[in-house]
Amino acid sequence: MPRPSPEETKLVLCVNHPFTLWRLPKELPERIQERWPAMRVVALPNYDRLAEELADADVYVGFWARPEQFREARKLRWVHATAAGVSQLLHPEFVESDVVLTNARGVNAIPIGDHTLGVMLAFSRHLLSAWRHQREHRWAQQEIWDESPRPRELAGQSLLLVGLGALGREIAARARGFGMRILAVTRSGEDPEKLADQVFAAGRLDDVLIEADFVVLAAPETPETRHLIDARRLGLMKRTACLVNVARGTLVDEAALIETLRAGRIAGAALDVAEREPLAADSPLWEMENVLITPHVANASDRLWEWQEAILVENLERWFSGRELINVVDKRRGY
Repeated sequence: MPRPSPEETKLVLCVNHPFTLWRLPKELPERIQERWPAMRVVALPNYDRLAEELADADVYVGFWARPEQFREARKLRWVHATAAGVSQLLHPEFVESDVVLTNARGVNAIPIGDHTLGVMLAFSRHLLSAWRHQREHRWAQQEIWDESPRPRELAGQSLLLVGLGALGREIAARARGFGMRILAVTRSGEDPEKLADQVFAAGRLDDVLIEADFVVLAAPETPETRHLIDARRLGLMKRTACLVNVARGTLVDEAALIETLRAGRIAGAALDVAEREPLAADSPLWEMENVLITPHVANASDRLWEWQEAILVENLERWFSGRELINVVDKRRGY
């Protein structure tokens, strides 16, 4: 089916979130309108009028929508999600439709890559312990050295990346610079860019977990990845290993992780995401000395909307010229 011209297109943008960084900056719709002056551009400050505006929209740029809003959007041809994760959009009505879905895959890869190396360095160099001793004004040189595992170098340690998409590739590139041995598990068992020293199909995850010093979760949220890291798989990890989750909280069985950490069966965990966000104030994870919690800010960057705009503009150019879009999501797989 031919795509509408800019003159025939209504574009609705609605991205509202309690975290101000993730809200749509007012300059973005203005620049889109300047680039395509004949297109009708509607930017909504909140979701109050979303159903009304989607009813005759051709393109929707946003993070979220309810099933009934999709049902009423009879002209909708394309949805662009301003996040890499799209599970919040995958209602049955939308999945079964012919509406194209694209996402912001890759937009967060650089800051999350930096963040991941930061938390691995924090664990390997015992920076959490140093901070605790600093607050007590203690020169705890011997105490830090006596901790298990001892302070160590990243070079030569094994990093297991569960997922080797845009995010996994950025982490791998940084880890290679630190001399780490890079293992990866992917759905296909393939690594076209040859970033990993060894790559395995998803069915081999158990075999590789036992080798890793750091296990970094960089996989999408799908029914297959829910509680991918459960009590049994936590039990396969080395006692000196650390788990890093910068993907989605649902990938980890949180109750099992708490029990594993309490028992000292792994060395620690760095968690940027939780099964339910915000993490409950009474969660035992807050009080654990071998846990580093960041409040879903691994992707925080002052360049976030610069990258968001680049992807959206590129896809609008492709849309109106009849070319294939980038970052197209398989709605049935969820990524």
